[in-house]
Amino acid sequence: MEDSRSARAALGVELARSAGEIARRWFDTSALAVESKQDGSPVTQADREIEQFIRAEVAQHYPDDSFLGEEFGETTGTSKYRWIVDPIDGTKSFVHGVPLYANLIALEEDGTIVAGVINLPSAEVLMHAERGKGCWKNGKQVHVSDKTELDGAYVMATWLEDWHPDSIVDLQSAGAVIRTWGDAYGYMMVASGQAEAIVDYTTQAYDLAPMPVIIEEAGGMFTSLDGVREINGGNGIASNGAVHDSVLKIVNQG
Repeated sequence: MEDSRSARAALGVELARSAGEIARRWFDTSALAVESKQDGSPVTQADREIEQFIRAEVAQHYPDDSFLGEEFGETTGTSKYRWIVDPIDGTKSFVHGVPLYANLIALEEDGTIVAGVINLPSAEVLMHAERGKGCWKNGKQVHVSDKTELDGAYVMATWLEDWHPDSIVDLQSAGAVIRTWGDAYGYMMVASGQAEAIVDYTTQAYDLAPMPVIIEEAGGMFTSLDGVREINGGNGIASNGAVHDSVLKIVNQG
């Protein structure tokens, strides 16, 4: 059972590397066309090409697995495994030439996330984790920070438009440093001890899917803003664990 999971987890890492190669090719070209989806968010040929590639590879290796992707929806399989993919997390960064976009791949087993990958191809960072086997960044095991106070803690935000103004004031009054190094890059920073927390007020499941296992295997905590360990709550917060409740209390204002 574990070998089957681990084989899939290893495939996820390799697929993320290949996805990064596709993304870099588009990132470095001026020929990238950008369209708007119904919700107004951008989508590119790169998003679609990467997801189609990952879907095809998963279907070849594990045809009975389910698959959820941002661009082409869900395919239901018969096994206990489901792949959840965001081909390019941070598409706005991607199309504006900011190298903090990522390829996200997660593996779910019987409804629980058991493996995840954050690949930041242009930043040359690949982070992955499998349940019970630690969190790894470019081949080195990493851990969350040991800071216990908000004073001096770095709190990441994907954007500040949906933050309550009082939350910003209260965090800063407590000595926290707020930075908008968000999307998957912010979660990578928390997992590797470079920041203490990241808060996302507006998300989809594929934005967060790798985060529970990555953050927890690094020794931290991941929940929704309701304090529930889930990726379908429409929001999320990850931390080093020690500052989780303090940040959660402040950002739940309004």
